[in-house]
Amino acid sequence: MSERPDNVPAAFRQLGSYRGKRVFLTGHTGFKGSWMCRVLTLLGAEVTGYALEPPTDPSLFAAAGMEKDIHSVIGDIRDFDRLKAAFREADPEVVFHLAAQPIVRESYRTPRETYETNVMGTVNLMECVRLAAASGGAVRSVLNVTTDKVYKNREWVWGYREDEPLDGYDPYSNSKSCSELVTHSYRDSFFRKADGTYSPAVSTARAGNVIGGGDFAPDRIIPDCVRAAMAGRPVAIRNPNSTRPYQHVLEPVTAYLMIAAAQDADPQKAGFYNVGPDECDCATTGELAALFTKIWGDGLTWEAGDPNGPHEANFLKLDCSLLKSVFGWSPRWHLQEAVQKTVEWSRVYAAGGDVRACMDRQIREFLTGEKPQG
Repeated sequence: MSERPDNVPAAFRQLGSYRGKRVFLTGHTGFKGSWMCRVLTLLGAEVTGYALEPPTDPSLFAAAGMEKDIHSVIGDIRDFDRLKAAFREADPEVVFHLAAQPIVRESYRTPRETYETNVMGTVNLMECVRLAAASGGAVRSVLNVTTDKVYKNREWVWGYREDEPLDGYDPYSNSKSCSELVTHSYRDSFFRKADGTYSPAVSTARAGNVIGGGDFAPDRIIPDCVRAAMAGRPVAIRNPNSTRPYQHVLEPVTAYLMIAAAQDADPQKAGFYNVGPDECDCATTGELAALFTKIWGDGLTWEAGDPNGPHEANFLKLDCSLLKSVFGWSPRWHLQEAVQKTVEWSRVYAAGGDVRACMDRQIREFLTGEKPQG
């Protein structure tokens, strides 16, 4: 990226260190993975992605033409031999683990596959890291991306801190709790040095609900809103009174990059971090739907849909004090702007426009704080 260094927020200035870095990214064909690919390539990184084919059709990965920017390996995270071969060929310096079965309701339908993907997938990735480190590979920094749902949810009104018990309720949340524990075990069993630091440095990041352009997943509030808007029908909301913290996808993506870069430079910064929005960005799904329909316009409305379904938490939010204290990080786009950016991207997509250019504008604006001209 060509921005002047003084325009880049202090918390993100380490992102310049990705130029020329070899990065291995699992889950690169998903929604968050696609945004991460684009940010990394704009930063000048050499990216190898490992994932299944895009999980939705349409997909952001295809719509933004991400395959031409990276080395994309299509494979199952549960296939250890194929993963190991791709990892060895990439010889990465930085590793991000995003591959997962990420949908709560799907985890009720396919619990075994969810655990295989989210738990054994993490074991497989960490084993690749262990083997690479033992054989003198280049890997220096590893980040496992989990979820705010790893915590034992007591429906508290205050945010969960990183030292709260891990015990997700549903198969998705529980499997991501297990993914955290796998990471902790590998970190302490294989990567801990005599001085208490780690080589490679290993962290986890627990992010809340993300929104943004290009999410086509089922059973998510904003994709449901976009599909309804494009079809010209009211948005059906299952649990309008459930409260969640919402953040634009660029918030956690840039936080992940910041954590991995920082612990590469200083292994003492490795740890377990919450990545979430401020208090003002916690909203009920009904409030979020109302905000979306207002910004979209065209007479779009929302209504309460079928409330019957498997258990989902009614209230959950994170305390991100540790991330703010260690890195000087703070959210940049609050809820209204996050929804505006999502609508902007979605309208470009609906009109058959250049969604890749829209992504690039939003990434540059996010990192520099400068509004696009014209």
